[in-house]
Amino acid sequence: MCANFKPLTLEQLHRLHLPEIPFEYVAEVYPNYDLPLLFNAQQGLEWRKVGFGMVPKWAEDKSIALKTYNARNETLLQKASFINAISKCKFGVIPVAEFYESKYIDNKPQRWGVRRKDGQAFYIAALYDICQQGSEVIRSSTMITMNAIDHPMMKDFHEPGDVKRSVIVIPHARLEEWLNWKSPNIQSFVEGFPVEEFECSHVPKIKVEKISPQLNFFD
Repeated sequence: MCANFKPLTLEQLHRLHLPEIPFEYVAEVYPNYDLPLLFNAQQGLEWRKVGFGMVPKWAEDKSIALKTYNARNETLLQKASFINAISKCKFGVIPVAEFYESKYIDNKPQRWGVRRKDGQAFYIAALYDICQQGSEVIRSSTMITMNAIDHPMMKDFHEPGDVKRSVIVIPHARLEEWLNWKSPNIQSFVEGFPVEEFECSHVPKIKVEKISPQLNFFD
């Protein structure tokens, strides 16, 4: 399960010719942190600041995000936390520079980072939603995951056992198709990312202050 990642950098954003992000975001994201999500609005691609972890309208508070930051593609229509977003086809992507998973070495977890070999950001498939709790409007998101038991890279992560998961990476060439998809059936997008385009390595965890901004486009 992906619970920690680095959003795209300003350099990566420009390389992908994406619109400027009109708000700050942190250098490393964890559940219940805000992140930049890209989606397709009527006027074209737009960014939204959303929480990492889906907050459905029936939730008592935002702490549910600590359990809803990943969503299995196989059960999206069966889970109360995600059914509204998937039924309304609220698809977006979370562009990332690197995401982190645990690899067990001698029965001890190590944090490993997964990134593109060419240094470009890549798009993780996401759902997003909006609800209101009292006077607060909450925008939230979740990463969609897939079975990775047969993936050459991702099968080596997570706890020992026969349950292996991976985020779904939307190829650059299919970004527009994904953002405009109008069906809850997303099976055509459920495929492991091409391992020859990615690399991974041990990345020991360092302390990151949540309030430290990654970008400030108003400087």
